[in-house]
Amino acid sequence: MAPRKKKAQITVYLEPDTMALLADYAARRDQPQSLVAEAAIASFLSPDAAERREAAIAKRLDLLDRRMTRMERDVGISVETLAVFIRFWLTTTPALPEPAAQAARAKAGERYEAFVAALGRRLAKGPKLIQEVTEDQAAPTP
Repeated sequence: MAPRKKKAQITVYLEPDTMALLADYAARRDQPQSLVAEAAIASFLSPDAAERREAAIAKRLDLLDRRMTRMERDVGISVETLAVFIRFWLTTTPALPEPAAQAARAKAGERYEAFVAALGRRLAKGPKLIQEVTEDQAAPTP
């Protein structure tokens, strides 16, 4: 068995916050601070450290890309849903005669304000429509 080489000692000055992080990490792992510091330095100086960082960044970017793709899909579904509803409403709702149209215009502002208030309440606390649609689709039909 080859004789074990003695480790070299160095003195390092750390910011108080960094020292606190080191002490906390070592305590949580039940390891000496010098062992944690040695592993951190070895990792930092390792030739594959840059590749590991690049792989971690690529993984995060892939996750963000998947989230953006899902958001684009959801926005597309929302826009199509709104367009289909508007087309359906416009084709099935007959125009009002002029005296009734004037009364309807007078009531429109009040109804719009009620709509915006209801939308605000729903966005603030209620389940989102996409959740309800998903739940409705998953529910067994009688």
